[in-house]
Amino acid sequence: MLNFSSHSKLVLLTLFTLIVCSFLKAQPDNVSPTFSYLALGDSYTIGESIQPEDRWPNQLKNSLDTAGFKINELKIIAETGWRTNEMLRAAKNQLSDTTFDLVSLLIGVNNEYQGKSPKSFESEFEKCLKYAISKSKHGSKGVFVLSIPDYGYTPFGEKKQKTISKRIDAYNEICKRISEEYGVAFISITDISRKVKENEDLVAHDKLHPSAKQYALWVKRAVDDVAQMISSF
Repeated sequence: MLNFSSHSKLVLLTLFTLIVCSFLKAQPDNVSPTFSYLALGDSYTIGESIQPEDRWPNQLKNSLDTAGFKINELKIIAETGWRTNEMLRAAKNQLSDTTFDLVSLLIGVNNEYQGKSPKSFESEFEKCLKYAISKSKHGSKGVFVLSIPDYGYTPFGEKKQKTISKRIDAYNEICKRISEEYGVAFISITDISRKVKENEDLVAHDKLHPSAKQYALWVKRAVDDVAQMISSF
């Protein structure tokens, strides 16, 4: 019968431990990566007149989680009534040097509503977009812009629908062009907002802002493109 000394046993135990550790290190890492998400905007992003869980960034987070892209941090900087400059000032005050994997930007409707010209909006939107890019760990690859919805089709705006729609189109042309110049994904949801007359369930009880159901349609439109973005990180 073999008789190992205490020293031999210690050597064998050490060798066994080293072998096990080497084996474990050689195994694939099964821990799924997680991602952070910053949503910048106004009433449409903060979800005026709906429950917090029904905001479109929250619904997008849930859809991405389901698709296997785990969002472990969602930060929303948005308030009803914010123009571009107000959103930008608040974001700079709140975020300091913090960066995120994914950043979304939806801004401009209050510039339009308050009668600001498309020309003045152009330079302010570019500032917002450059800031959004600076807050992504992945630069322009980690940023996407949603188009401005058309409130002219809501009960609130229907009396001035043609004027509102024309200006919203002009604003969105600016958003799309500048986004493309900076290599940022632009996702248009404006056509969805124009279906309110056909389906009253798409507008919230305030007769102005989107309902949770409309936000769900935005997310359905955007989620594949966003998931593809995250896959490139």
